[in-house]
Amino acid sequence: MRKRDFIKRLVLGAGLALGLSSLVPAQAADDTIKVGVLHSLSGTMAISETTLKDTVLMLVDEQNKKGGLLGKQLEAVVVDPASNWPLFAEKARELLEKDKVAVVFGCWTSVSRKSVLPVFEELNGLLFYPVQYEGEESSKNVFYTGAAPNQQAIPAVDYLMSQGVKRWVLAGTDYVYPRTTNKILEAYLKQKGVAAKDIMINYTPFGHSDWQSIVSEIKKFGSAGKKTAVVSTINGDANVPFYKELGNQGVSAEKIPVVAFSVGEEELSGIDTKPLVGHLAAWNYFMSVDTPENAAFIKQWHEFIKDPKRVTNDPMEAHMIGFDLWVKAVEKAGSTDPDKVAAAIIGLETPNLTGGIAKMLPNHHITKPVLIGEIQDDGQFAVVWQTKGTVPGDAWSNYLPGSKDLEADWTAPINCGNYNTKTKTCLGTKAK
Repeated sequence: MRKRDFIKRLVLGAGLALGLSSLVPAQAADDTIKVGVLHSLSGTMAISETTLKDTVLMLVDEQNKKGGLLGKQLEAVVVDPASNWPLFAEKARELLEKDKVAVVFGCWTSVSRKSVLPVFEELNGLLFYPVQYEGEESSKNVFYTGAAPNQQAIPAVDYLMSQGVKRWVLAGTDYVYPRTTNKILEAYLKQKGVAAKDIMINYTPFGHSDWQSIVSEIKKFGSAGKKTAVVSTINGDANVPFYKELGNQGVSAEKIPVVAFSVGEEELSGIDTKPLVGHLAAWNYFMSVDTPENAAFIKQWHEFIKDPKRVTNDPMEAHMIGFDLWVKAVEKAGSTDPDKVAAAIIGLETPNLTGGIAKMLPNHHITKPVLIGEIQDDGQFAVVWQTKGTVPGDAWSNYLPGSKDLEADWTAPINCGNYNTKTKTCLGTKAK
């Protein structure tokens, strides 16, 4: 009996040891908090998104140097959706289901965000989206740290109107962001008394390279005796030949100024900017902003990337703001649980790089300043106009009939992204 008991204990002990050993990899995996990075590193959008991948890696590295988060180190999980919109959804699912990331920082185009949105809502993941967009959306699973139209497009048009512009070319890449933004701008311009004949709208595909005929049409449209401007929602590497053709055909800022919403320092670093001096961009941050916060951020970036010539830009600042707010929310919640973090983040604040404060609003947008910058011959922007303070981001446009009565509020008792203020009903799915 003693021998039998001894063998029984030996078998049980061995089984227990095997069971414990099988738990070791899981425990090791739990030793880090995984941060997903969902940006195109190849394809037409790589010109803009690769830098954002590097930005998240820098932020993760800096947080780890501070001791990590909740006593654990952060681990970045990088995937490449390759400027392929369906692939964005596949990679998002992979990050959430396979890699078990606590949060994802990613996407640039609205079509990529629209592609992943159902995945994040189905699997209850958190996405921080860092790029200006068309609005008309508020998801409980997305935090929009880029500009809504009232934080970029509308102020840019107001600025151009103050400079005497009477005719408008709305030129964009053919996808949801430019089309919806231009729909809002067209409605806004008409409400301001601009005639339909004084608005020209043009769309081109991603990666479009032959701009000769389109720039000729813009020149012809601008020769009617009224001051004309181009409002550009052209995205990705199509901007390079577009601006080159403007220079080739002598379309100067004095004749027909262009204000861009998707061209920043990173895009200008790849082209000769001398013919473009005086053209404009509307953003919420420029590298040239002279503040201690910005100087520290630029220094941190150059030290991390090991290249003092690399520029910073607006979506990088948006990722910095989103990352800081996520860290604060996790610390406040004491957990990376998506529901707890989403509840904790509302109302949190963090410094932006222009000397102000970014605050997360109940509609999952943030407060941002608006800046108009003029292209300089060194590829930087000189700020020619800015708001006195920050502007709260609107999820729904005041200028579209189907949107002006909607508001987003992810706090009780509304807990809805498209609440109709007239009917007092939620048009979508209420948060649980």
